[in-house]
Formats: sequence, C-alpha cells, structure tokens
Amino acid sequence: MITLYHCDGARSFRPLWMLEELGLSYELKMLPFPPRVLAKEYLALNPLGTIPLMIDGENRMTESSGICHYLGVTYGPTSLMVEPHEPSYATFLNWMYFSDATLTFPQTLVLRYSQLEPEERRSVQVATDYARWFLGRLRAVEAATAGAETLCAGRFTAADIVIGYALRLAASIGLAKDFGSNVASYWARLQTRMGYQRALEAERRAGIEQGVAPRARA
Repeated sequence: MITLYHCDGARSFRPLWMLEELGLSYELKMLPFPPRVLAKEYLALNPLGTIPLMIDGENRMTESSGICHYLGVTYGPTSLMVEPHEPSYATFLNWMYFSDATLTFPQTLVLRYSQLEPEERRSVQVATDYARWFLGRLRAVEAATAGAETLCAGRFTAADIVIGYALRLAASIGLAKDFGSNVASYWARLQTRMGYQRALEAERRAGIEQGVAPRARA
C-alpha cells in the first residue's frame, strides 16, 4: 500500500492528484501545516519536516514532482507519461522540473511573507516582488497554452498535474486574478478533470475523518 503524507492545499496535492489519475490504492495521512511545528512526531519519519512524504514499500520520496514521475514510470504504462521515443519527451521533462524549481518556489515566499510569518515579520514588499517573479515565469505557461489544450504531447500528462498544482496554489494566495487569458482557460479546464475532483474530495474527506482542519486561504 502506498502511503502519502499530505497537508491541505500543499504541494503534496501533486502526487495525490497523480494517484487518483492512475486509479491506484493508497492511504492518505493528513497533517496540520506546517507539520515540522504542529506535528513534531512526523520528524521521526521525515527529519526535514516537509511534505509530501510518500512511502511505497522500501521507497521513500519527498519531492512532489519526482513522486509523480516515479508513480507514472513504476505503475505504468500510462498516457500520463511521455516516453523517450516521443518528440515531446524533452518538453515534458522540462515542465516536470520547471513546476517546482521555477513556479512554486516564488509562491512559497509570497505565502510566507503575506500569511505565515508573525504579523511583525510580514513584508508587503517581499510578497509583491515574489508575486511578480512568479507571474513573470508564468508567461511560459501562457505561451504553451496558446491554441493548445495541454502543455505537451497533445494530451493530458503528469506535466499538467505538476503545473496545475502551481495554479491551484496561485489561486489560494490571491494571484489567479493576474493570470493571462490562456492560463486562466487552461486552469479552468484542469479543474473539470475527474481525477482532480477526486483528489479534492479525498483531501476533504481525509481531513474530516482525521480531524485536521484545512489551512485558511487568502
């Protein structure tokens, strides 16, 4: 049984969505955010205190986009993955890495300095600067979705899952109002997927059953 440790609305939603798209069985363990502060027993499993943590037999992984890649390769074949012989393989890999290193990184600083830090440590300037950074890099997604339903290979793939989560996070911290028209339409399409809807419901249900309240949104 795959076990995924998850916080409501956090980047662990990427592998949760991937699990639902693949139709795999898993156990979802909900943690309060941030777990390194509010669930110190979790440090025995993941000394970094970060999420996600996925355990699959002897395998343990903590990188959300990497987990999606692992799941697709290990439990495939699946159309969610782009294979090395396909023309879009390099583009697919680029989006998989771009998702966290380039898109999610500045968002975490917006979240930190607008919501998570104590009032006296918050900074409008820092949050604004990193919001602009994120929106600047989002131009790549705006260009890729001009006249295309998905990011690559002419179909929905894990790249859309990992980039789609960055759009969900953006919406939760008040940045969706600044999406370009292509990104806004792309994000709306992603939200209609049954896999996405099932992941949202799994997150909601597990939170209720395990007594972990959702994080307040902006």
